[in-house]
Amino acid sequence: MHEATIYSIVYQPEDQEYGEQYDDFIRISVDSVNLVANHGIEGDRKAGRAPKRQLNLLDCDWVQEQKEKGFNAGPGCFGEQMVIQDLDVFSLKPGDQLQLGESAIIEITMSRTGCSRLAMAHGDMGKPEDPIGMLAKVIETGKISVGDPVLVKTEVTS
Repeated sequence: MHEATIYSIVYQPEDQEYGEQYDDFIRISVDSVNLVANHGIEGDRKAGRAPKRQLNLLDCDWVQEQKEKGFNAGPGCFGEQMVIQDLDVFSLKPGDQLQLGESAIIEITMSRTGCSRLAMAHGDMGKPEDPIGMLAKVIETGKISVGDPVLVKTEVTS
């Protein structure tokens, strides 16, 4: 089995709004970002809005399956911020923590389901079947980059 890695990172810049645009997610691909504890991606328009929804993670194999079904599967096309390669994202549970790169730590909060916005972005294809990845919050600040290792830590119990 290969080591899990960050396959892609995207986000919606703070200065870009959707307005009346519903046929696409506004996302830009980047090589690296700063994750900010209790906030999300530094500079992301959606960061800091919802404590349990700071990051949207997808599984690289799941994205490939959607592409084979005919969905537009480019970076950010499912509204995600990160795609992880060689890790079954769907096997993660709320409370599981992932170390991204050298120091960033995120915690899985819940599975993600599709919404009407996702369905509109994919037009005639509608939205993929649920679940659609996992949602997480940032626990420890750190810089992450495409290609960084992703280490699964055990569930934290309080």
